[in-house]
Amino acid sequence: MDQPKQDIPVALGGAPVFVQTGGSEGELDQWQQVTEEEAQIAYDMTLRNELSGGTSTVREFEETWRKRFDSRFAITVINGTSALHSAMFGLGVGPGDEVIVPTYTWICSISPALILMARPVFCEIDPDTLMIDPEDVYRRITDRTKAIVVVHLWGNVCNMDALMKLSQETGVPIIEDCSHAHGATYKGRLCGTIGHVGAWSLQGSKPVSGGEGGVVVTNDVDIFERACLIGQVNRVAGLDLITEKYKHLQPLGLGIKFRAHPLGVGIAAVQLQKLDELNKRRRDYIRTVELGLADVPGVKPVSIYEGAEPAGFYGFPIHYVVEEVSGLSKEKFIEALQEEGLRARSNGYPLLHQLPLFADGFDIFTKGRGPLCTPEMGGDYQGYQAGDFPITEEVCSRLIFLPVFSNPVEGAAERVVATIRKVVAHAEQLAVKD
Repeated sequence: MDQPKQDIPVALGGAPVFVQTGGSEGELDQWQQVTEEEAQIAYDMTLRNELSGGTSTVREFEETWRKRFDSRFAITVINGTSALHSAMFGLGVGPGDEVIVPTYTWICSISPALILMARPVFCEIDPDTLMIDPEDVYRRITDRTKAIVVVHLWGNVCNMDALMKLSQETGVPIIEDCSHAHGATYKGRLCGTIGHVGAWSLQGSKPVSGGEGGVVVTNDVDIFERACLIGQVNRVAGLDLITEKYKHLQPLGLGIKFRAHPLGVGIAAVQLQKLDELNKRRRDYIRTVELGLADVPGVKPVSIYEGAEPAGFYGFPIHYVVEEVSGLSKEKFIEALQEEGLRARSNGYPLLHQLPLFADGFDIFTKGRGPLCTPEMGGDYQGYQAGDFPITEEVCSRLIFLPVFSNPVEGAAERVVATIRKVVAHAEQLAVKD
């Protein structure tokens, strides 16, 4: 008997799994990120001319965030990059310093260090979790190391026990980049509150969005006051500094504006109320898919540290083991999934050490004055090359990203599983065809 066409991959003449969606997962997700509620608050704030500075909406949001994340201080800024900039400045990062960060993250996790005249020092990731490798961090600490940026990438959670122990032993403070991980926890503690300072992005595609925006939290008075000093020019009353240390410089501080736009903060305030529901729906969907793939060769989930509870779920990576699927290349595997109507993709983030900026160096401030100046430019920066981080390079070359559904229609997760099973079942034929 002939095999039903729906059981045969499209590449071999069969019918797609997602035929009713026309090749797009859009109809599979019922989540509406922005609703009338966000539009209404933006409308009301506009009529109140609440368009700049530390307005009542901004202050209420900061207080809500501070309480939710059980921190002494919280301040809003224009984006996640400026949140990390404020965090680094708060810790005193400056010329000649080094900041350690995994090479597998978005460039904005480290770019503020460059503007502060500090040098990035990249490190490996744990191949199972994709999070920063504490042991490799330890090997790269020098007397110039001023901070370690740990990134809760894709909503997964770093090994905070190991990292905080390392910090205690070396005296190097921890910055938590939570831009993907709104609401994630580690052993009952919210990410962003475990290290010395936490930073979030409120960019348009983030789990809590204001279009653009960011948040910095800390329990350290000096970090908070320095963050205010660098970015909160003219926010006078209501942003009262705790000590007298910088009072003589207020209200202008250093004359730099990192202040968030109030309309974005108002929208983010509504989004924050939806975060728990969003995390639950995304978590349930991802767990259903991962459970359905548990016995499927060639694909395995990204590991989670004991005590960690991922959240935000900005991406849904899985490991692809080409040796278990008849040598079918990752590219052809992804192509076959896409032909079935599942919008899978390869890893979307370039490894930072392979970018020309960091690999070859760059005279940022001209005349050999920047942290990335090579000897030819008048500095001592040595740059990086392919092969410098073999673990990260290998594991990232094998990642496949599945779509994240925030409120999937009934059966969507099962159809994702069915698509992958279908392609894996015919991997040998597809590999031969390849």
